Amino acid sequence: MEGRLAATLAMLAETLTSDYDVAQLLDSVMRECVALLDVQAGGLLLKNPKGQLELVASTSEAASFVEVMQLNAGNGPCVECARSGRVVSILDVEEARPEWAAFRSAALAHGFRSVHAVPLRVRDATVGSIGLFRARAGDLEAREVRAARALADLASIGIVQERAIREGSIVAEQLQRALDSRVLIEQAKGVLAASEDVDMDEAFRMLRAHARDGNRKLHDVAEAVVSRALRLGPSPSRAAEEAGAAST
Repeated sequence: MEGRLAATLAMLAETLTSDYDVAQLLDSVMRECVALLDVQAGGLLLKNPKGQLELVASTSEAASFVEVMQLNAGNGPCVECARSGRVVSILDVEEARPEWAAFRSAALAHGFRSVHAVPLRVRDATVGSIGLFRARAGDLEAREVRAARALADLASIGIVQERAIREGSIVAEQLQRALDSRVLIEQAKGVLAASEDVDMDEAFRMLRAHARDGNRKLHDVAEAVVSRALRLGPSPSRAAEEAGAAST
């Protein structure tokens, strides 16, 4: 198993260096769990931005059903694992906690006799869990537990990296918009300076005053000025100065 695990980890780690789809990565992790370990199915629960658990990957309809039953009931080993951040093992489903009746019925109905749930952790935070379902009672071997932990850690890295990339993209877009707005405002100042015979500082005051008085974004006012869709007169302060000069 060690050779297959090393090859699997290398393959998944290489995936993280490319433009990957996180859903596809998590699906691959779950399928590798079933291929490597003495389990017949698996499911992965992940917390959404609101902190609510959702099923995001599974290897069979049976595993999906057992996971969804836990989500609907609000309890069960996989839900408990995701909430507590601790490994939860049920060596015999028939002996599961009384309050986990929905999970017990669903698991037994689909032929699962034991469950091993591993948390997905990012530093001190738990972001979800991997549920591994077996057709016979009993615990996993120590080496299988270590392999499950390694795969769960790799899944956690993939989730965090994808979120960081997505959030980074949003930040990059915001920064680019700010840069574009700055260029547009400079262009609008130039247009006003030429058309109204004012200096650049006065041109900027005109832009700000129109945006403030009309409750508009400065970017939008500048864009309208550059496209010649808007013609601005002198600011109130300059108009007062010009009026005073004319009366003397």
